[in-house]
Amino acid sequence: MQLSFAAIASIFAASSLVSAVPLQRRDTKMMTAQTRLDAAGAVYFITNEGDENRVIAASINTDGTLNLDRAVTAGGRGSHGITDPQGPDALFAQGAIKASAKGQVLATVNPGSNTITLFSIDPKTPTNINPLGDVVSSEGEFPMSLAFNSDGNRLCVLNGGAVNGVNCYSVDKKTGLTALPNTLRSLGLNQTTPATGPAGSASHVVFSEDGKQLLASVKGVPPTPGMIAVWDVAEDGSLSADFKAVAPPEGGLLPFSMTVIPGKNAVLSTDPGVGFDVFDFGSGNSSSAVKIDGQSATCWSSFSKKTGNFYLTDIGTAIVTEVKVDDNLKASIVKQYPQTKGAATIDNEIATVKDKDFMYVLAPGTQTVEVLSLDGPGDAKHVQTLDLKGPTSAAGVTINTNNLQGMTAFISP
Repeated sequence: MQLSFAAIASIFAASSLVSAVPLQRRDTKMMTAQTRLDAAGAVYFITNEGDENRVIAASINTDGTLNLDRAVTAGGRGSHGITDPQGPDALFAQGAIKASAKGQVLATVNPGSNTITLFSIDPKTPTNINPLGDVVSSEGEFPMSLAFNSDGNRLCVLNGGAVNGVNCYSVDKKTGLTALPNTLRSLGLNQTTPATGPAGSASHVVFSEDGKQLLASVKGVPPTPGMIAVWDVAEDGSLSADFKAVAPPEGGLLPFSMTVIPGKNAVLSTDPGVGFDVFDFGSGNSSSAVKIDGQSATCWSSFSKKTGNFYLTDIGTAIVTEVKVDDNLKASIVKQYPQTKGAATIDNEIATVKDKDFMYVLAPGTQTVEVLSLDGPGDAKHVQTLDLKGPTSAAGVTINTNNLQGMTAFISP
């Protein structure tokens, strides 16, 4: 069969049109007609669905507000812990997904697959994330929390299932994650897979401010208090063979999130049994448990560099509580900020945009992300409610109030 010059020309023209249009990856579902190219950064959280876990990325505008952008498959499955009744906060944890600004990478747990996925972040278009290397085993069961070191070249995971404890990896921008020798350490918890909780479950893993220790929080089973497990970190990234168990201060019960108190060998830990605890790892003399009157389950926390204060979220009351910790580690409540009733405010993150801090709160009860502008100490203002239900449904992305989890941010350099 012979084709006319006009027919051949039309074929080439059609071909050039196709190649000129960016192809959407099969593992990506877009929730916007056009990605913001002038974004200040992005926030990320996970769908944590049992058949397929996805990372949802939203661009951060220069005024701190958000635009939903895309949902990218994480190459694994989500899971929900065993609890009665079942509700939001599927993993009983903070840190299910974490970004490293210095490493320009993003990592998420796949708790139903016992795996971790690493992505690269395009600093110019930070909602554009791409898998790095292979999905790797967490070397345990029910991975729930992740922590990068300050350089972004090491990552540690907290497993909370029947096989529980921590494991760490080197991070390579080409090959992805490689398990580090002498970092697989057990917590020895009597747990199940999926984990049973919230009481008695692991919660959060973080590095100390100097990177010389790795901390993992474990909730107690009333009336027995929980603990923070502390491993020493060697220069090669290996961990001490055994952990030191640090009990909560008197009155503390259920250590949940841990947020480093800058310049101090200490952390603020939310505690749904009372409000929050201050763990002083130095002398220990300044540790304290602080009651939040009327709290239901205060479980997540972040720190604002601009205001110098901490911000805690309560899943039951949907209230954000602002806390000040002074130079002597004495803590006090500054102000509280009620959000929409029934929002079930869980994971939160604070990011600096144009020299101002903004707080991003995942609210699975209303299937939204709440955005607060932190204008100064005691001065937080609600500036946006980002709807998740409509855009995800239109894009064919499944989300469930009981499964949504995590919140982390990346700000473009």
